[in-house]
Amino acid sequence: MTVVADVIVVGGGVVGLTTAVTLAERGLRVRVWSRDPAGATTSAVAGALWWPYRIEPAERVGDWSLETLAVYEELAGDPEETGVRRVPGLHGGERFAALGEWAAGLKDAVEVPEGLRVTLPLLDMPVHLEWLERRLVAAGGAVERRAVTGFGEAAAVSPVVVNCTGLGARELVPDAGVRPVRGQLVAVENPGIEEWYTEADPASAATTYFFPQPGRLVLGGTAEADDPRTEPDPDTAREIVARCARIRPEIAGARVLGHRVGLRPAREAGVRIEAETVPGGLLVHNYGHGGAGVTVAWGCARAAAALVG
Repeated sequence: MTVVADVIVVGGGVVGLTTAVTLAERGLRVRVWSRDPAGATTSAVAGALWWPYRIEPAERVGDWSLETLAVYEELAGDPEETGVRRVPGLHGGERFAALGEWAAGLKDAVEVPEGLRVTLPLLDMPVHLEWLERRLVAAGGAVERRAVTGFGEAAAVSPVVVNCTGLGARELVPDAGVRPVRGQLVAVENPGIEEWYTEADPASAATTYFFPQPGRLVLGGTAEADDPRTEPDPDTAREIVARCARIRPEIAGARVLGHRVGLRPAREAGVRIEAETVPGGLLVHNYGHGGAGVTVAWGCARAAAALVG
């Protein structure tokens, strides 16, 4: 075998890039193989507020989330470079009693009649993904545009392969438990809103949120299980704007800048971080992050890196 890297990470979204950075900064030669540029991945469409949303297993998610939170709070010291800002907002209808033990790690959360007020990291994903790529290259790693039809291609040139393929794991592993959960959002001109808002019913396919991002206000959203459509639906877009305008009426008149759709990579059994021996070496899995890949990225990256050794 002609070895071209110590590790090949397959998948170039936030989980793949964060895992690659973690490994490269431990001194390993790392290459990321990604079919799409970072800006075309599901991660680029994410609303990207730090919060454990639609992700399992609950007994591990809290630790991964808090570990990632600590990293984002540090990165928020340079928001223009990293794309990470700390922004105040309200989780409508949320209560501490309904959250897990991880909620004790929230520094300034306060229950109010409307829900839970807290300042959290909010990521501008296109900026953050570009920053992750630069950090990887600075650590000696590289990103290559390459689609794979099986992990054997990577195992043929590297003793360790890390699977961060998200929804692609359904066919590549294959893992029939991986399912798309469709998320649609609308970007509008910000009419002066400085705080984020969310209100989500886990039993409903409709959610309500707005996130102030640089140059735009992101409105959402949907959580439509087993819906693989990637084209925006005009009726859904109108409903999203209407729901958000019920919270902040000035949104109703905001000029629409664009529409985006992303397919969250949910997994029935929850996140899979596991190693298995394959012909030629080691395959480490890190996929199934549902709607919270941004929230657990660093915690899961470190867990996967520990399996690489």
